[in-house]
Amino acid sequence: MSTDELTSDPGPIASVRDLVVTFHRDGADLYALRGVSLDVRAGEVLAVVGESGSGKSVLGSALIGLLPSNLRELGGEVIVDGADMLRGPERVRRRVRRLSLGAVFQDPMSSLNPTQRIGRQLFEVTGSDDESVRLLDAVGVPDARRRLRSYPHELSGGLRQRVMIALATAGDVKLLIADEPTTALDVSVQAQILELFRELCDRLGLAVFFVTHDLGVASELADRIVVMYGGRVAEVGTSRDVLVNPSHPYTRALQRARLTLETDRAREVVALPGEPPDPSTVIRGCPFGPRCGHHAPACDDGLPDLRPSATTGARTACVRADELSAIPTGSLQGDTLAPMPGLPGRAPVVEVRQARKSYVLGRGRQAATVHALDGVDLSVGANESLSIVGLSGCGKSTLLRAIAGLLPLDSGTIAYNGESRPQIVFQDAGASLTPWLTLGELIGERLRGSGLSKRARAEAVAETMRRVGLSPKLASAKPGQLSGGQRQRAAIARAVVVPPSLLLCDEPTSALDVSLAATALNMLAELRRELGMAMLFVTHDLAAARLVGDRIVVMENGRIVESGPTDEVVARPRHDLTRQLLAAVPGSPSHRGVA
Repeated sequence: MSTDELTSDPGPIASVRDLVVTFHRDGADLYALRGVSLDVRAGEVLAVVGESGSGKSVLGSALIGLLPSNLRELGGEVIVDGADMLRGPERVRRRVRRLSLGAVFQDPMSSLNPTQRIGRQLFEVTGSDDESVRLLDAVGVPDARRRLRSYPHELSGGLRQRVMIALATAGDVKLLIADEPTTALDVSVQAQILELFRELCDRLGLAVFFVTHDLGVASELADRIVVMYGGRVAEVGTSRDVLVNPSHPYTRALQRARLTLETDRAREVVALPGEPPDPSTVIRGCPFGPRCGHHAPACDDGLPDLRPSATTGARTACVRADELSAIPTGSLQGDTLAPMPGLPGRAPVVEVRQARKSYVLGRGRQAATVHALDGVDLSVGANESLSIVGLSGCGKSTLLRAIAGLLPLDSGTIAYNGESRPQIVFQDAGASLTPWLTLGELIGERLRGSGLSKRARAEAVAETMRRVGLSPKLASAKPGQLSGGQRQRAAIARAVVVPPSLLLCDEPTSALDVSLAATALNMLAELRRELGMAMLFVTHDLAAARLVGDRIVVMENGRIVESGPTDEVVARPRHDLTRQLLAAVPGSPSHRGVA
């Protein structure tokens, strides 16, 4: 097949028909995709949203023609630029990947070679430094020619992602696969990357297949949205049809669970009940049925097909879609939160005074001093929740680690007045849990030396697991056997099995889908009330900071540039950075175009 034959198809850039993908792992069949059909058109951004495990990333891998080798069943058809990406000759698929496809993933460090300079990696694709500089300029990398000499670790997360986009769009790319490319970025950089995708789509006419778990991100970028659940398409339509008047109960539930600057702080976040379907289970009826508040006997009569909505141009896989579309999306509200008990006269649980911490980056003439903390004063009251926000590199995580005792200060003091030392929960729970220990052993470690009997320790572990929503039966499981949400719960259980006076949370929800994030935030609020803890919550998301914190502290370049009661900071921000962060929250009126 010639290159001309690959590009002669006048239809969609990519077409998926009745795609079925089943893996075999650990003696079980895992049904990743259960009959998916969709098209990706030239010049459009197609956002694919859904919870973890819905099949989004597997669908992206199928488009690239790089499915894992442990396939049990592969059915249907995937055509990209005229080529069969499932069963076509490998030389043809390789040619399509080289000429027509680009890919950008969540973690650019896993895709960039850490031992090679950026220029060397770009040169392999472009063939010239001048073309490499042109690509870097096109994706907004400042001082592009100088950056050719940089190694990946010398760039910020946002710059690394821009380099990956430059690599992915080199040549005459027709389809760009972007799998959660903004999840690990702060909201301001996320806004810039989203705007860059939109600009590339409009300027170059390429199609973008954009995988995300955040409907807010999809709302800023997508022309059309595909909502996936349990390996099936639940709803598909224009962004307006899907977001303004969603007709599938699952899409409506995702909308309610999304955090915005208007989310009611006095109520729990409306989280989805139950769990997504087990991928090893054969589904007979509607996949969302067990979690749906509108379930009817007709929902169990086979897998529902996509059908046109009576009120919008979307198509929905729900037999009750038309009657449910009359119910306002926001009509369901979470339970009212009980107020935190006040502790008048109690000293703050931690007081930070003139904290300073610096790092030296590079060597010789290239050496530069970075002031991660530059005279920070901070206190957290008993039972208080304090949110710290700021752009990546502002010093917020350094401050948290210093308070946890994991980093020594260059100067300044940290005084603890609580009854127990702070405990910390990290963003990547999987990396913070010892992989060869069971959950029971991990959580029970902190009870050693408590004087409790072995039986009493086991009972305390079981009670703590129930408190964070984990079945005590999982005490014998190891971290690698758990989902991302379960690992985050396990990390929280380990931190609170001996209730600390202060719980430190470093971006604990940024890598979770909207449903898991809502559940985690509700759980943290309930634990604060049950255990009487103060909390220091580090995040780059002002919507989450507003929901969690009694007060908000905004950091920039190692300093606190604004602080105050949450409602006052959000309603009347005084610093330019605070206004920038507020504008960058997906879905806010001034979000598009934030730079």
